[in-house]
Amino acid sequence: MPRSTSPARLVAMVALVAILGAVGVTVAGQAMAASAEAVDRAARPAAERAMWVWDTSDPQSVVTLATSREIGQLYAAVPPHVDSSPKLAELQQLVALADAAGIRVDALGGDPGWVDNPAWVVTNWLQPALATGLFTGVHVDIEPYTTAAWTKNRKAVITKYLATLDRLHTAAAGAPIEADIPFWFDEIAANGSTLDREIMRRTEAVAVMAYRNHADGPDGTIALASAEVAAGGQLGRPVRIGQETNFLGTDPTEVKQTFHGMTLAQMDSQLAQVRDAFAASPAFAGLAIHDSLGYAAIS
Repeated sequence: MPRSTSPARLVAMVALVAILGAVGVTVAGQAMAASAEAVDRAARPAAERAMWVWDTSDPQSVVTLATSREIGQLYAAVPPHVDSSPKLAELQQLVALADAAGIRVDALGGDPGWVDNPAWVVTNWLQPALATGLFTGVHVDIEPYTTAAWTKNRKAVITKYLATLDRLHTAAAGAPIEADIPFWFDEIAANGSTLDREIMRRTEAVAVMAYRNHADGPDGTIALASAEVAAGGQLGRPVRIGQETNFLGTDPTEVKQTFHGMTLAQMDSQLAQVRDAFAASPAFAGLAIHDSLGYAAIS
């Protein structure tokens, strides 16, 4: 302290240091609280039943539906540049309500075009989503098989698809990644193995879209999902079984893929059979319902 400092100035400086110290403690406390909250979300165990939420415009309705139907995990759609998106406020409210109900929320995103520019996905979607601190993990629904390129040069598309998952996994820096896959990926060759297994090796879990409105039979959900659940058991990866509730069309092949038009009791009866069929498998992680709007319409 300089000798010229007066007693009064010394007292004032000591008081200022005390005030700044208090502010520092408050800021540090807030940062620690936010960090603890994020850790608490990430530590929350995965739920037996999950639900895709593409429309986040009514957070209260989504969480009310989830709690009434024992949904413990939500895949909530997150747009690119969420940090500057009007959707951010909706997502913040959704997560706040879900937190209060003990429900996990993962960041949901995906587009077939992602495989052509994974660097863009990391910079514009993944990193902004994780930077919000809102989400327990990442859920991707890429579906490159819906493009013309899949038919023209499937091998090249698969190579880019797997490279995209590698890029996302590295950039996620420990945040768990779960991917949607169709039930027939066990029939697609990839890297001397099958595509479902190669995807499992690059993610922490998968949701297999085994969309049928009946559990039993050679074309039922149980039969369609069996190979993926078995692969998950061998690779140590949790496997969810997805079920559809939206209107897909009037063709018989479309009608059989969804519970749309059926009652909730009919749907629950089939889901109970699926759950019971896989209950003994260590890989079976529960069911995933697509999606919140379709599910809400079933009563």
